[in-house]
Formats: sequence, C-alpha cells, structure tokens
Amino acid sequence: MNRSTDWEAANVTDGWHWHQPDGTATPATSSPSARPPVTPHAAGSPWWSDALGDPWRDPRAPAAVVLPTPPSPGAAPEPVTDPAAASRRGLTSVLLIAIFSALLAGALGGSLGYALALRGGVGGGTVLGSGPNGEAPAVAQRPPDSLAGVAERVAPSVVTVRAATKGGTSIGSGFVATADGYVITNDHVVEGATGGATVVFNDGATASGSIVGHDAESDIAVIKVSRPNLVPVEFGDSEAIAVGDPVLAFGSPLALANTVTAGIVSALDRTIQSGEPGGQVRYYAAIQTDAAVNQGNSGGPLVDSGGRVVGVNSVIKSLAADEEQAGNIGLAFAIPINQAKRVAQDIIDTGKARRTVIGAQVDGSGRNPGGGARLTAVDAGGPAAASGLRAGDVVTKLDGRPVEQATDLIALVRKYAPGAVVTVEYRRGSSKQNASVTLAADAK
Repeated sequence: MNRSTDWEAANVTDGWHWHQPDGTATPATSSPSARPPVTPHAAGSPWWSDALGDPWRDPRAPAAVVLPTPPSPGAAPEPVTDPAAASRRGLTSVLLIAIFSALLAGALGGSLGYALALRGGVGGGTVLGSGPNGEAPAVAQRPPDSLAGVAERVAPSVVTVRAATKGGTSIGSGFVATADGYVITNDHVVEGATGGATVVFNDGATASGSIVGHDAESDIAVIKVSRPNLVPVEFGDSEAIAVGDPVLAFGSPLALANTVTAGIVSALDRTIQSGEPGGQVRYYAAIQTDAAVNQGNSGGPLVDSGGRVVGVNSVIKSLAADEEQAGNIGLAFAIPINQAKRVAQDIIDTGKARRTVIGAQVDGSGRNPGGGARLTAVDAGGPAAASGLRAGDVVTKLDGRPVEQATDLIALVRKYAPGAVVTVEYRRGSSKQNASVTLAADAK
C-alpha cells in the first residue's frame, strides 16, 4: 500500500480539515503531490520549518507555536505568589477548628459525666439508691407545722397497749401523759385484764405497766410504766376547736403500730351511747372526725394541727352488725381531752374518777314528742332541786347545746367537771324557763 492511499483512508476515518501555516485551507481530498516539498532544516531557520517532514506527524493536523509577548519597557512585573501559601492557611484553619471542637467536646463530656455521677446515674463505685459518695440519701426536712412535722413530733409519745384477758389479748393504743410514766388509754382496752399491761413504744422498746385505775363510764384508764427519757404529749383545749379543723389520729389500728391518719373535725358534742348489752354503758359528748380509725386505735391521741392532743380516740360507727367485722366508714369519735384529762388526773390522784351529775333521773324510754329530756325524778338536795327544777320538767338545752333525748343530757353533763355552773333551758307545761345549775360529783 502506498502512502497516498493510507492518508486517504485516514481522511475518511477522521474527516478533519486542516490549514497550512499561511492560513490557506487544504481540501481533505487533496493529493500528496500537491503538498509543498520538504526542505531540509537550514541553519538559522525556525526549528519547526521541517515539521512537515516529520514522519510521525499527521500531515493534516494543524500546528502552531505561540510565543509570549515580551513586556513593554517600564511595565510592572507580574506578581509572584506562593501556590502553597493558600494550602498552609487552609490547613491552619482546619487544625484550629479541630482543636477547638475537641476541647469543647471534652468539656461538655466531662460536665455531663460529673452531673450524671452526682445523680447516681453513672460512676464507678456508685451504689443504687445512695448518694454520690456512697452515703445514704439525706431525709428531707419537713416544716414543724406541716402534717409530717406534727407526726414526727407526736409519734415518740404514742404507744401500743397489750393486755392479757381471759378471752385472749386486747390490743389498743395510748399516749404518754407525764414524764414520770403515766399513760392514758381507754378503759375498754384494759377491761378484764388479768394482770398488768405491756406498753410498746414507737421505737419498738417494751415496758411492763401497772394499771393505776380506770373509769368504765367515761372509758378512761391510766397505766404506769418505768422508762427513762419519756416524752409526754402537749395537751390542747377541746373547747377551742371548731368543725373543719384538721386533725391527726395516732395509734395501732388492727395491730399496725405507728399508724397516722388525717381528717377534720366533722362535728362537736356528738352524744354517743356505747357498750355491749348487759354490760357497762358509756356516754360521750364526743368529737366526731372523718380520720380513719379502726379497732386498735382505741386510746390513741387525736391531735390538732399544732400537735396538741384534743381528744382520745374511743369508738367508731360501722354498718357491720358484728363488732369484730366493724371497720372505718369515716365516722369516728373521740372523748374531749378536757374531760379525759380531768378523769385521768382524778385516777392518778385518788385511784378513781368523780362522775358529774345534775341530781335528777331522766326518762330513757324514747323521744318526747316535742323533743328534750323529761325528768322523771329530782333528788332532794341535789343540784337540780336546788335550782328549782321539778319532776315532769323537760330539759331542752344545756349551756346552749340542744337536748333531743335522755342520752344527750347525760353525755353533756358528764362532759363538765363537778362544780361547773351551767344554764338549763326547760319546758314546764306550755312555758319555757331557764335555771342556773351548779353540777356536782356523784356521791358514789
């Protein structure tokens, strides 16, 4: 194959149009004979003058060499820059950002770890439920006048009372009344005791107690124990409380020692007659409360919002017919502390309590049509007779408190101490009259 044929094949394949150095276009189909002759390189001629004779060069490809224009005299030299300078500045910024990020991350991580360690979330050696250094968590302090503060203050003075009887063991509550060991409880807690009583304090310590005395009708008993550092309760004034006042009931309901329940004073001078058929009848002009009280609370203190004892928890109302099945329904009754304290003081001083009387018998067969308590007899020389009352009179109020039936009159009279002067309103026939009566102690 000759060279001319090879070029033509290449032209067909590439399809380029090239120009000679003088800018004249050469057809793609021109023959090799039309090309300028190759002249040998002459001395002093440009080096490309024999380029057309280069056997490795495509004769149809254009070729040009551009020489830079020399700077004009007086022109400012082209600025010279270091190509690595920008790279170094970029690298420095990256390093600074990386260092700052690492420091920030370390600080945040350390702070977070320290906070979690303080909370007990993480940290070597931290025990679940303990403080950061392994110590027990601090118990939050409650204000002294809060319910928790009152409960903490009164609890050391509250006790559980256990008395052995022929029927088993009677369990009730009580509270320390004096620093030398006198404890007040209910008569029915120690009723029928074959010996003394065992007193259990709120810290679990026990002490044997002797029964100093008890009064069945007022349902108050006193026990004497010997133990150092006893903390007596603070007594309040049951005449100063009002319906709606908050109260706390302490004791061992259902043998659950150190129990505290809260409620309010629901009513005052609620007259209660209690006792088993054929047994001792007890009368209360009671403080009614909705604090949860159950069997075992008997004898425990009812305290006001200041931690002062205002009553002795004694009896509850229940829908159950069987006393053993009775439970709290929000109706509990406490002996007013003014009455309980007076009876307890009598027992401590004399071994027995004085019973307050008006000197008359009342009709307990039922309610009078017009209300009130009808006097069936008046003791000669007694308080009622001395005030001009006669049999047949119907007492309707005692010191302003309504009397609806015989139980009301008996319970209200028992509330007062012997020697107290009360105003009695009564009906005689169709007329209403008043009398001032000085109550007395029972001759028994």
